[in-house]
Amino acid sequence: MRRYDLAPLLRSSVGFDRFDQLFDTARRSDTAANPYPPYNIEKLDDDYRISMAVAGFSEDDIEITVKENTLIVEGRAKAEREGVAYLHHGIAGRGFERRFQLAENVKVSGASMENGLLHVDLQHHTPEHMKPRQIEIQKSAA
Repeated sequence: MRRYDLAPLLRSSVGFDRFDQLFDTARRSDTAANPYPPYNIEKLDDDYRISMAVAGFSEDDIEITVKENTLIVEGRAKAEREGVAYLHHGIAGRGFERRFQLAENVKVSGASMENGLLHVDLQHHTPEHMKPRQIEIQKSAA
């Protein structure tokens, strides 16, 4: 296991308490181990969209939850139909869970399904206190 020294990055940074936790989460998540279902992350101007290929699932089979800056998309496994003899069974209907870490200023604005794709729209919102502002230098009374 490799250990990275983040001290040079953190020397000139203030308030990045979750930074180390975010690196640990990224290191632990092995997406190559479970590539199902495949997904895309798109950047649309200042906003984002996650599109997941969920063929065979309906809106009722999928649950989307946001908890502590983590977007969780879960699909419930389809029950096998009785009396069906498949010659080839290539459409995966197994359950899944995908987790996405969201920045503190990214909020889920909606979700939709279209042609077997689940679209989760994310909105980047910069709070007023994070926008650039001018600081006036007060003159001393001398």
